[in-house]
Amino acid sequence: MAKGLRRNRNVKIVATLGPASSSEHIVEKLFEEGVDVFRLNLSHGTHDEIRKRHQIIRSVEEKFGRPICILADLQGPKLRCGKFKDQEVELIIGKSFRFDDKDILGDIHRVNVPDFAVLHGLNIGSTVLVNDGKIRLIVKAVGKGFVDTEVVVGGIVSDRKGINVPDQVLPLSALSQKDRSDLEFVCALGIEWLGLSFVQRASDIADARKLIKGRAAILAKIEKPSAVEAFDQILEETDAVMVARGDLGVELPIETLPPIQKRLVRQCRASGKPVIVATQMMESMITSPVPTRAEVSDVAQAIYEGADAIMLSAESAVGHYPVEAVRTMNSIATEVEKEKTYRQVIESSRTPLKRGVSDAITVAAREVAETTNIKVICCFTHTGTTAALTSRERPRVPIIALTPKIGIARRIALNWGLHCIVTEELNRFKMAVVNAAKAARLYGFAKDKDKIIVIAGVPFNVPGTTNILRVAPADEKQIYEGEIG
Repeated sequence: MAKGLRRNRNVKIVATLGPASSSEHIVEKLFEEGVDVFRLNLSHGTHDEIRKRHQIIRSVEEKFGRPICILADLQGPKLRCGKFKDQEVELIIGKSFRFDDKDILGDIHRVNVPDFAVLHGLNIGSTVLVNDGKIRLIVKAVGKGFVDTEVVVGGIVSDRKGINVPDQVLPLSALSQKDRSDLEFVCALGIEWLGLSFVQRASDIADARKLIKGRAAILAKIEKPSAVEAFDQILEETDAVMVARGDLGVELPIETLPPIQKRLVRQCRASGKPVIVATQMMESMITSPVPTRAEVSDVAQAIYEGADAIMLSAESAVGHYPVEAVRTMNSIATEVEKEKTYRQVIESSRTPLKRGVSDAITVAAREVAETTNIKVICCFTHTGTTAALTSRERPRVPIIALTPKIGIARRIALNWGLHCIVTEELNRFKMAVVNAAKAARLYGFAKDKDKIIVIAGVPFNVPGTTNILRVAPADEKQIYEGEIG
């Protein structure tokens, strides 16, 4: 079997492409070392560069014959300072500093904010953060065309540094004009997931869905305190979640991140919606061939929590060691999942949820597999729902997801534990079992004498009809000789 066709772990690896990983040779190596989802970051790169990377991914997919998922990540609106006369100034603790709408170069007393209208909603006492939270100011007055602040934590501010306002929901859409243009471009190109930045409320997801028109699934990036507060409603509206710890760590006290991450991951698991843990997972590998011990523990913690995927950003996009970063992340995941404590943690954090027949079938599949000598669960899925519900159960045995739709196979490649295979359209359950048995043997999940579980919906190709579970031999000769209809 070609290297890269089967993973020996359940958690998925997301890698961001960039200048360090734009050649077909490197993308192929990243896939072989363990990447399941490639991220196209629309904050960096022209449309031509994004198109080329997309083409390379699809070329690698065709070469290996395994569906590869693509996540296109929108930049989102960015509040930034304008420019300074001397490119930078030093803000001193206790001094006043003004943000305004004047089209004049800034100095030690003031600076222009290009999107100043957004700041009109600030209240006296609100916190303003600049330069990834390194500079902290408190609002003292708000007037027409200006916001006056006092410097609480000083430091150097230079041209175009980012501004964060953690205390309140800003009157700002999650989609800038650039985002709308990028959205149309990547949806026309063909992607599986669209990452939505700057989500503050559930309505941001609904607004984006109207523009996407079913061409991609939505992944909400949780990077604002307001998104954490409205997470229940956002989770109901979105298709997947990214715990984006970069901006979240800027706008919230850093010590609150671990419990927030744990809570959000667990809620996503309970809902059966994929969740990615992202940002600075192995940041030191941008310049080092090995991660720090703390970074290894951070990656392991996300895996123990049961996250669907863990993500590399700058490590694979601009780092000196993109292939080594993926290889290391894959090794950490493989080792963690072999450890006995991993299963104990995963199973103790499982949330019972039996809402209907489909849920009951997937729960039963896990329970049968774990109490008998079953080698693999094979699920046939038309929309991806059956596969997602099976993944949600986090079974001890592998999962093969079979679907006649390449787009669905690519999309659910993000879900924990799913080995996705494109199969022909079927109209008989016997042929579903035969195809499942062939796939289980072909990819090394079972041998002739082993047993597998097959779950599907009858009638075939009708969404939401998962209603049948069968324990079957992995040898299709026995299936033909048996009584499966």
